[in-house]
Amino acid sequence: MGLLVDGVWHDQWYDTKSSGGKFERAAAKFRNWVTPDGSKGPTGVSGFAAESGRYHLYVSYACPWAHRALIFRQIKGLSDHISVSAVHPDMLGDGWTFQTDDHGATGDTLFGLPFARDIYTKADPAFSGRVTVPVLWDTQQNTIVSNESSEIIRMFNSAFDAITGNTDDFWPEAQRDAIETVNNRIYDTFNNGVYRCGFATTQDAYDEAIAPLFDTLDWLEDRLARNRYLMGDALTEADWRLFTTLVRFDPVYHLHFKCNRKRIVDYPNLWAYTRELYQHPGVAGTVNMDHIVRHYHYSHDTINPNRIIPTNPVLDFMAPHGRGG
Repeated sequence: MGLLVDGVWHDQWYDTKSSGGKFERAAAKFRNWVTPDGSKGPTGVSGFAAESGRYHLYVSYACPWAHRALIFRQIKGLSDHISVSAVHPDMLGDGWTFQTDDHGATGDTLFGLPFARDIYTKADPAFSGRVTVPVLWDTQQNTIVSNESSEIIRMFNSAFDAITGNTDDFWPEAQRDAIETVNNRIYDTFNNGVYRCGFATTQDAYDEAIAPLFDTLDWLEDRLARNRYLMGDALTEADWRLFTTLVRFDPVYHLHFKCNRKRIVDYPNLWAYTRELYQHPGVAGTVNMDHIVRHYHYSHDTINPNRIIPTNPVLDFMAPHGRGG
């Protein structure tokens, strides 16, 4: 996981010395919005109108942030309107690459470039920052629209509705404040919390992250004992943002990131809920567990220097979940 500095690649891991061993995630740099008519969104500039075939999504099947975007592309009926390229699972000295393999890595199907960093410098030759996925690319303006997953899923949620005819709303206006409160806790302590545990380089930094993580899992287990979904009887973006970390937890985060007080399968409500979301139409096809497991254990040599891929538990995500309507 390197970074670009003024358009030049540097193979450089996260600097945790200045933060007392804590992992700190950098903010996304591209924050434009696709809107139905191309008008300006909450941030960025105008000019990105929703059009079929205009946009291309770069993802990693391993990355939970990219997985959000893949799920929304699927459940909002955008598969025929937004094309996709998937990077190779191994993220080594060159960062994300467009090598191909038999676990879903497609290569760069848009430009045929070798590295994900080339997409960033194609948009901005002097770009400085981490090269992350997802990336939403505009083939008309030949630039990056956004590399912020939380905003890409909101674009997918509504901007293309007139094109697809799919008006399912996972960001309903009446619930937005309540959803945001839930999102914030889950992001801070769980979605990003697993990384804060796994990438911590001091005991204090790890201890500071691990306790809130399991406090949140206990809170979620109780909440899901009373509600079918996080916000009640209907799925919202909060559920999908949570799901991408849940589905990776037992195969990866429990062992690799030392989040091993309990597993998701040890929480009856959370485990059933995870299976229900996995079984939602189209979602199972967005989960590539071989790609996920390979990426984490092979790419993070500061955690697993010998790159040994462990034997993982056999999890039946298709088992009946019992969470009826």
